[in-house]
Amino acid sequence: MKHLLTVEQLSAAEIDGILDLASCLKANRAKELKDLPLKNQHWALVFTKASTRTRVSFEVGIRELGGSPLYLSSNDLQMGRGETVADTARVLSRYVHGVVIRTYAQRDVEQFAEAGTIPVINALTDEEHPCQILADLLTIRQKLGSLKGKKVVFLGDGACNVCNSWLFGGTKMDMELWITAPKQFQPAAALVRRAGGGIHLTDDVREAAKNADVLYTDVWVSMGKETEAAKRLKILAPYQLNAAVLRSARPNALVMHCLPAYVGKEIAADVFEAHQQTIFDQAENRLHAQKAILTVLARAWRK
Repeated sequence: MKHLLTVEQLSAAEIDGILDLASCLKANRAKELKDLPLKNQHWALVFTKASTRTRVSFEVGIRELGGSPLYLSSNDLQMGRGETVADTARVLSRYVHGVVIRTYAQRDVEQFAEAGTIPVINALTDEEHPCQILADLLTIRQKLGSLKGKKVVFLGDGACNVCNSWLFGGTKMDMELWITAPKQFQPAAALVRRAGGGIHLTDDVREAAKNADVLYTDVWVSMGKETEAAKRLKILAPYQLNAAVLRSARPNALVMHCLPAYVGKEIAADVFEAHQQTIFDQAENRLHAQKAILTVLARAWRK
């Protein structure tokens, strides 16, 4: 693995390897690492989308692995004022040892990887959010013991980047993935076909939630969709993750949310509070999963 651009690119073995390493790094975080894979390295964080968890977890993770992070917003780069992605990649490749990109277009991340000569991590685009799904898989494995055969139900906007990445993460790990959303908010048919088997689409929340091991939701109005807010909230209201949905799931089912949460919209306040331990463990695991990704890439480029 030379870059992390999508979950689709990963094999099941590569995902297992990342999760194993993340678990080890998490368990030994308080100990001083003997091998610092990013020692004397500088990593650029190129963010054209605002962030809390992604920025902080990557900055902390890079430092804990011995490296130095350099945060660059769209205001700091000529890329936002006419310089091409390819030229930016060629320039940054002369200065830094790797780049973490959080932006709108998936093609920008791919072009950067093609033109540059350093590892590239997709920290979110409108199409994919691979780091989030790896942290989610880590959370489920730690809490339920395994991934294979677990039923995961994604409620709400099934056409978002997180759900897109879940299509591939779930199928690669032999999980049973249900997307329950209105027809116009279900993932693209071509994407579902590419992901393979084990995916169920429905607009029936109760049918989807029956015997679920994991109930998962995300915001209904993602960045860039603000002008559609009123319409989205009205259409998606029946897909709230609430106590009635939870009663259809297995006893002790996990409730997950990738945050930020708009309590009272995609998730009911009582459900959020009752399951906040899992949700914030999930947020913490972004740090450990991303440290594993950084380590794997550093080792690959060292060869």
